[in-house]
Amino acid sequence: MSYILYSLSLTFLIVATVLWFTRQRWVHLVPVPGYIYERLPSTFAGDIEAGFSSNAFDLSSNLAAGDSRAGLDAASKREIRKIMKKRKVNFDEARRIFTEQSFAKNNIGPDGRPRDPKFVSFS
Repeated sequence: MSYILYSLSLTFLIVATVLWFTRQRWVHLVPVPGYIYERLPSTFAGDIEAGFSSNAFDLSSNLAAGDSRAGLDAASKREIRKIMKKRKVNFDEARRIFTEQSFAKNNIGPDGRPRDPKFVSFS
């Protein structure tokens, strides 16, 4: 009985390892529903179409200038998209909330000044 369990475990381990190392060949064939996996655009044109542009944050100038960069940061876009869906706000408000959250994580106040008690500023 233990021989069968050992054989099944070893076979599973070998198959899982082979699948892991060859995933680039077959992973695109796996059907994934759209609500589980939402692909964010990776160009400025795609960012504009996805709603990551506004009058205050205009990406059309980047597009018109032929900017060769890959677009906005994917992790930031993902977080901003979550804020837009969760709080039902527009892009500008979600970007403001995201920036304030990023400031708070780095111990910076909403006004842009560090919260460090040892901070000295001469202005």
